[in-house]
Amino acid sequence: MPERYRLTEKLVKAADTKSAKYHLFDSELLGFSVVLHPSGLRAFCLHYWAQGRQRKLTIGRWPEWSVVAARERAKVLRREIDAGDDPMARREEQRAAPRIPDLINLYIEQHLPRLSPRNASDQVSMLRNLVEPDWKTRLVADITPDDVARLLTKIAEGRARPAKEKAKSRGNRELQGSKPTPIRANRVGEVLRKMFSLSVRPWKMREDNPAEGFLRRAETERERFLSLEEVDRLANALAAAEDQRAATLVRMCMLTGARLGEVRMAQFEQFDLNLCIWTKQAATTKQRKVHRVPISEDVATIVRLRRAAAPAGCPWLFPGDVEGQPLQDIRRFWKSIQTAAELPDVRMHDLRHTFASMLAGRGASLAMIGKLLGHTQAKTTQRYAHLADQPLRAGADEVAALMRPKPKLVVRN
Repeated sequence: MPERYRLTEKLVKAADTKSAKYHLFDSELLGFSVVLHPSGLRAFCLHYWAQGRQRKLTIGRWPEWSVVAARERAKVLRREIDAGDDPMARREEQRAAPRIPDLINLYIEQHLPRLSPRNASDQVSMLRNLVEPDWKTRLVADITPDDVARLLTKIAEGRARPAKEKAKSRGNRELQGSKPTPIRANRVGEVLRKMFSLSVRPWKMREDNPAEGFLRRAETERERFLSLEEVDRLANALAAAEDQRAATLVRMCMLTGARLGEVRMAQFEQFDLNLCIWTKQAATTKQRKVHRVPISEDVATIVRLRRAAAPAGCPWLFPGDVEGQPLQDIRRFWKSIQTAAELPDVRMHDLRHTFASMLAGRGASLAMIGKLLGHTQAKTTQRYAHLADQPLRAGADEVAALMRPKPKLVVRN
């Protein structure tokens, strides 16, 4: 039976350290003790039995914890033990419980490989740069809807960024004011909703999804369609460009409405020039599904000319400068085309919108447009609904013209 003492501040401070750690047990509270280490460190502990096992729970170090505070804490723990709880087991469970970095790593390893490389890379950037630094090592089960709301509000408010003007060194670049990024906040919210949905099922890390009803910020979808005069300027700039490989790639984006990545990764074997069909492989499409679309004779001619110009055995329609790889980046080329065609606000993706707008303006149905563009959701194609009304309006105008009263010739005497 160990000797017991009434633990006081004076006793704990004056206790001698030995070559091995030892305990001084309290005479007032069963199991309460202070452990003294040879290094001089002193800490308060509570010894107890639970489910046939002897346990030792560390309360805290002295002098950060006073004797009075440690004894009061030990009394609370003792009442929990007498009620059948095991605080040591609960602490062990919390230590083993999954934390935010564990969830993020699992999401990246198991879910993101199913997505396109660009989408996956963007989600990794959001999780590593925006989510993990804010939540750090918090328990997955502790994240609440309020935590999600605060994080998305912080992201939506934006952050200070380096000024765009070039400087001699990165360190000399001044920070400009923060720019609101509500769309980025929405994208992070969508990633969190999916990640926490997986944490509920099948990973069973928590019982509910705290990001299920996150506040979505208003988004104004960009609608930039090239006019016929702008299309003519673009065609002339492409025809005069020195790099005809990149110019042909841009021209094919315009003629097919395909995404830049789909055209850049196109291979000769995907084209059936007899039937004028382009079968895009799932690995190159945003929807991660095989997309089979008809192509025009002009596009078929482009494929034939590219095949004649390609090196023997090259599978890529637009081979890059690195052997065995497709053309990687045309941003600098597109910048020069924007200048030459006087289209500074036009993005490459606007060519896709222009292709769809021209189809809609010539009577193509929304279902047909969605099929050609590879939309998986009908609402994505709805942005062209007002354009699809133009042929109907023209027809209505023709009927109105027929019904309009004819002017009468009046002859005056």
